Amino acid sequence: MVEIYRIETVASEETGGGVIRRIMVRTDSLDKAKERALKVFSLARRPQSRDPEVEAVRVLNGAGYEVFSISARD
Repeated sequence: MVEIYRIETVASEETGGGVIRRIMVRTDSLDKAKERALKVFSLARRPQSRDPEVEAVRVLNGAGYEVFSISARD
């Protein structure tokens, strides 16, 4: 069954916090959404990234519940 997941990048508290960017991913498994979130996290943490410093990336399911997250502290 295909579900839509929302991947959000979250800024660090030093830069104001809050959601920087949201990406909608339509896939048939949570594992594929996790893979995409990890890729987004690694790209956002690069020194040449345009965005403010990313503290975390989280994945929310269609109902809005957080099902996966990764933080710079992990």
